[in-house]
Amino acid sequence: QVQLVESGGGLVQPGGSLRLSCAASGSIFSINHMGWYRQGPAKQRESVATISREGNIKYQDPDKGRFTISRDNDKNTVYLQMNSLKPEDTAVYYCNAHIRVTGGGDEYTYWGQGTQVTVSS
Repeated sequence: QVQLVESGGGLVQPGGSLRLSCAASGSIFSINHMGWYRQGPAKQRESVATISREGNIKYQDPDKGRFTISRDNDKNTVYLQMNSLKPEDTAVYYCNAHIRVTGGGDEYTYWGQGTQVTVSS
């Protein structure tokens, strides 16, 4: 069984910063892509950034320059550094990972439970 556990969310003032973490654990053989998604109030879930095992990164255009995704393959962890936060960044942030479990087989997509980020004065 595989779990993704996010941490680092909270309340921050506009212009502030937060660093989200997401650690994968369980019967993991390998992790391919990892990423961060968010779902704001009354909005659909959208991609924020993704990173491959080799470190290839894709950002949603509006976040370029403010958000930085990174990962530590030894720790099975992905991070999202968020700077210059705006009220419109308020959302539940979810991490996502494409994981092959031990024993072989197909690769499946796993999601964390989400962490709330609120940007407000």
